[in-house]
Amino acid sequence: MLALTWVRAYRWHLLVGCALFLVAALGWHWWMGPQVVAQSIQRRDLVQTVVATGRVQTPHRVDMGAQITGTVARVSAVEGQTVRQGEVLIELVSAELNALQRQAEMAVVQARGRLRQLQDLQAPVAQQTLHQALAQANLARSNWQRQKELFDQGFVGQAALDESRKALALADAQALSARKQLESANPSGSEHALALGAVAEAQANAQTARARARYARIEAPVAGQVITRHVEAGDVVQAGKVLMTLSPEGRTQLVVQIDEKNLHLISLGQQALASADAYAQQHFKAVVAFIHPGVNAQTGAVEVRLDVPEKPEFLKQDMTVSVDMEVARRDKALALPLNAVHDISSGAPWVWRVVAGHAEHTPVQLGLRGGDWVEVLQGLREGDAVLEAPVNLRVGQRVRLQSVSVP
Repeated sequence: MLALTWVRAYRWHLLVGCALFLVAALGWHWWMGPQVVAQSIQRRDLVQTVVATGRVQTPHRVDMGAQITGTVARVSAVEGQTVRQGEVLIELVSAELNALQRQAEMAVVQARGRLRQLQDLQAPVAQQTLHQALAQANLARSNWQRQKELFDQGFVGQAALDESRKALALADAQALSARKQLESANPSGSEHALALGAVAEAQANAQTARARARYARIEAPVAGQVITRHVEAGDVVQAGKVLMTLSPEGRTQLVVQIDEKNLHLISLGQQALASADAYAQQHFKAVVAFIHPGVNAQTGAVEVRLDVPEKPEFLKQDMTVSVDMEVARRDKALALPLNAVHDISSGAPWVWRVVAGHAEHTPVQLGLRGGDWVEVLQGLREGDAVLEAPVNLRVGQRVRLQSVSVP
């Protein structure tokens, strides 16, 4: 009985001792604070980038279409084909156009023939006619003078004088008409001018006919690659309808959309590293070449174009690309992880800094952001320990460092 009482007393004391030990341990842990993981602030190289997606484009595209309505006779280019400048890509049925061209060219020949006839035949004939008319006029004048003298002497009557006067007037009129015909046939005359006008009109009509005949042959205005084709042989096409789209040879550009909040970070000449989504592991260089002066009101984005100095062979028109534009660089900057900063988007970011085993609420001034790191301008010094993961602490609360990592 005595032994049983002793065992019970021992168990009671043991339970009380364990409880006191547990309370003491919990109190010690409470007084010492929670275990936390901190990181030592060190210096590192930071590169800030702006990431955007876009597409591959040439500075411009050429939409080709017919200038006349017609039936397609032949299409000699397919999508993806590289063509030379001046190469015929589409031909329309042109029999009627060719006939009109020949007719207009014959009209030019006829107009030139009439001009040559005027110069080589009518002008000399008019000159000879004038000489004859002047001779007849001189003869009629001499006859009239003789008849007048005879009339004055009474040898002829009034009727004979009137007849000689009429003959003189007729000869003078014929001489005047011959002179006018000669003047008209001369290079400064009206008939010559009309003949020259007829030649010019025929030549203009021939040029128009030749131009319309050329409309039946749609040629590549520049060297490049056919990227779209909307026509087949036998189609009836209308004037102005786009039949093919050509991507001209030359520089290749990446067109991306940048959020307007990053606009102040972008400038001409900035270097970038790009990759096509289809070849994500193959990177190539690009350079900012154009920043659109306006902001898209619907999307809040700004269009930026980048030149590709050395175009990779795999890069194709309208490919989707990702672009990392380097907007700033800081060597040996004092940096801390982004996940250690609280209220980073506000105007008053801060961190938990461990000072003598206590958590201190420390405001910081931030600078350049690069990847998962951000530059510290004020508030921390090299070697300071800050808490990475979000933790619920009180200002000045004691903490126990589980580990301090060095970046």
